[in-house]
Amino acid sequence: MTGPDRPARTDVVQGALVGVGLAVVTVEVLSRVRAIKVNGWVTLPGCGVPGNGFLTRAACTWMFPGPVNVPDEATYWRSHVDAAGRLLSGQRSYVMHFPAEGLPPNEAFWSLTMGDASNRFVPNPLRRYSVSDRSGLAPNADGSVDVHIQTTAPVGHESNWLPAPSGRFTLWLRVYLPGRVILDGRYAVPPVTEAVTPP
Repeated sequence: MTGPDRPARTDVVQGALVGVGLAVVTVEVLSRVRAIKVNGWVTLPGCGVPGNGFLTRAACTWMFPGPVNVPDEATYWRSHVDAAGRLLSGQRSYVMHFPAEGLPPNEAFWSLTMGDASNRFVPNPLRRYSVSDRSGLAPNADGSVDVHIQTTAPVGHESNWLPAPSGRFTLWLRVYLPGRVILDGRYAVPPVTEAVTPP
């Protein structure tokens, strides 16, 4: 109730703040409910689809900051945890293993991007902020591909190195003009596993 010591604008401001807070909570809850989680990776179907509703659009923006295309043009995943569910951190070294013929199918290209805790590019001597099918990744003898994610260059695997910060970080996988197996939800992004230290 407004009184002589409580101007109406105070109630308006408080009401607006409560409304914004409820909207943020609603969008976050929706993003968690509708998200699909596989191997520590999260994606949200329907992003960019015309007429998908403002709450879905807000949830997509919440999860994937920046431009969002329709699924036929681009599909996105993000992860901030490893295969064991632990937060990704430069204090450990990781490998993302793509089996033979298991790289993201597409008609354009795919990219795996590194972001620090504030979702900014990670400074590194190579100025390499992502790896992709255009990076010259070296395959293993069986045709599989390992991406090494760590703070220092992996000896003998420098071409497949995605430099990480010393602290926490997030990974983003983007596939442009994704193949049908992705659009049908049948593609499982490989987990990010902690690298085994040689004895």
